[in-house]
Amino acid sequence: MLTALVIVFVLAYAAIALEHPLKVNKSASALIGAGLLWTIYALASGDSHLVSENLSESLMGTAQIVFFLMGAMTIVEVVDAHNGFEVITSRIKTTKLSTLMLMVGFVAFFLSAMLDNLTTTIVMVSLMKKLLAKREDRLFFAGIIVIAANAGGAWTPIGDVTTTMLWIGGQITALNIMKELFIPSMINLLVPLAVTAFILKGKPVASPARQTESTDLASTDAERNIMFFLGLGILVAVPVFKTVTHLPPFMGILFGLGILWLVGDLLHHNKTDEDKEHFTLVHALSKIDMGSIVFFIGILLAVASLEHTHILASIAEWLNTTVGRLDVIILIIGLVSAVVDNVPLVAASMGMYDLAQFPADSFLWKFMAYCAGTGGSILIIGSAAGVAAMGLEKIDFFWYMKKISGLALLGYFAGAAYYIVEMRLTGL
Repeated sequence: MLTALVIVFVLAYAAIALEHPLKVNKSASALIGAGLLWTIYALASGDSHLVSENLSESLMGTAQIVFFLMGAMTIVEVVDAHNGFEVITSRIKTTKLSTLMLMVGFVAFFLSAMLDNLTTTIVMVSLMKKLLAKREDRLFFAGIIVIAANAGGAWTPIGDVTTTMLWIGGQITALNIMKELFIPSMINLLVPLAVTAFILKGKPVASPARQTESTDLASTDAERNIMFFLGLGILVAVPVFKTVTHLPPFMGILFGLGILWLVGDLLHHNKTDEDKEHFTLVHALSKIDMGSIVFFIGILLAVASLEHTHILASIAEWLNTTVGRLDVIILIIGLVSAVVDNVPLVAASMGMYDLAQFPADSFLWKFMAYCAGTGGSILIIGSAAGVAAMGLEKIDFFWYMKKISGLALLGYFAGAAYYIVEMRLTGL
């Protein structure tokens, strides 16, 4: 049974990693893999009651992550429908490319920490199309935005899916991860940002010709500001809600979603149904990426089957025996996340290491949040942010590898080195 499970998982993983060459959606591969793994487990174990209990336990953990992601993605879509992000992006104005690069990098870093790296990348790359006329400039900026968004997402529990998974799973706490990873994540951004700003020094910003935008569905300034600050406030308040009530984060995000829905209905109650349809949460729900949601369900259930059959524990034991050093193991996991999706990597790691041996906020979990979150920047396919930028600007894989990967690698090792040294000096 164990051999069959490993073979199926490796094949499913390979299909996910080779999504673009195979032209098979990774969600389909994840769902088929999960279905086959649980089927093999059920048929081979002979204990249907045990398998059902294990599946119910895994489903509960998976559902918490999925409900949280759906709520957060919907809130972001509502804010975007009201052009809420213009509150930030409209203030980015300069005539020097190097200065613009610094501004964009820092905005993407902090915006990602409050929203998520995927949304931030889409917003910032789309903004660059309005600010930069030259394609070569936009490509460079898109690469730095990917690094900044992934670095910003790594140090907060809501900024990156993998950090969210660790937070919901109880491996990290919100305040501790923010305190410990802020500086390493900032270093991860500052190193490539400094090099790029130096390269662009003295070059002027070439702005595109202004285009008249349609205002048929434009929200008023008051509506835009209210929905932006309320949406942002709800996302930031979720960790506080969890700390105060001890309820799971998905309950806080759903509660906040209800408040946002109510405020939206009150703001637009005088409009006709046709005019306000664009701003409703029903419309926002139709725009969230359900393909990604289904992928998370499939991959988390697939990894859970390996956890319950103790395969992951055996892999962890082998790694500890072969490699030995925990920091090196996590560094390798981060580098691998540049090639394959970091969600199944972190999900597998959560099953490999026991909370009883490595309690919440251990070095293992915090360093994994950093490495898995930022390692994906090394290749364009290594993160959701990178894939989004690739689609928006049609970035070539090898162009990114030649121009951006080295910068991302420098930042990755610089932030990791700082964190390892800091942990050893403080004895944590």
